[in-house]
Amino acid sequence: MDEVNVVVAHSERATLRVGDMFLKVDADAARLDGEAAAMALAPVPTPRILWRKPHVLAIAALAGSTLGRLGGPSTGSPQAWSAAGAALRALHSAPPPSRPGRAGRDAVALAQELDDECELLVRTGILPHNLVTRNRRVAEAALRPWTPAFTHGDLQIAHVFVEGDTVTGIIDWSEAGRGDALYDLATFTLGHEERLDDVLAGYGTAVDLDVIHAWWSLRSLLAVRWLAEHGFDPFAPGCEVDVLRRARDRG
Repeated sequence: MDEVNVVVAHSERATLRVGDMFLKVDADAARLDGEAAAMALAPVPTPRILWRKPHVLAIAALAGSTLGRLGGPSTGSPQAWSAAGAALRALHSAPPPSRPGRAGRDAVALAQELDDECELLVRTGILPHNLVTRNRRVAEAALRPWTPAFTHGDLQIAHVFVEGDTVTGIIDWSEAGRGDALYDLATFTLGHEERLDDVLAGYGTAVDLDVIHAWWSLRSLLAVRWLAEHGFDPFAPGCEVDVLRRARDRG
């Protein structure tokens, strides 16, 4: 008999697995509409949509497995990571959707959000002042003009499935839209920087590594408090706080 497994759940949304079907439940129905639209437009493999109802999207499971998870070991061959890079390049080369995605936030507003978050992290004692200050300086390189691309917006390593050296699908498109392509590359390699060269080999075009490093710091700074407040552990080995510590060490 099939069981219901909770994949992830918090106050905004939840994902459940029932056999070979995933049910995405979202408090924001428009976000599910945007996700379905992005999946239809994306020039890369995506899960098959089985049905949609208000606040619920049912999708089929993908073949293969992910390349790992944040805080865990990375798996897959260099060729599999390069294949993921090539899939990202195909996505970023496609005409971008009209709606802004998570990777497309205004630089001025993002800088203010970052400054406010850094102040909170220090004032509440979540992170030490020196660590926050160092990473805020690193993050500055991400706050620059960029050419709008079709971005996934939440391309965590757990969202890309491969079988052998072939990408079988990319999941979780709720944050997709127009945005900075380097945000996707940084999100995908967050915590697995040793795989960046393989990803870029498949991506096939030069990128500014300082901006990748900046997005690692920026994304981690913005995520730490939210994760801690929603039952996740950004202090676990290999996760966001370790990413921030390594950024400090690079300096």
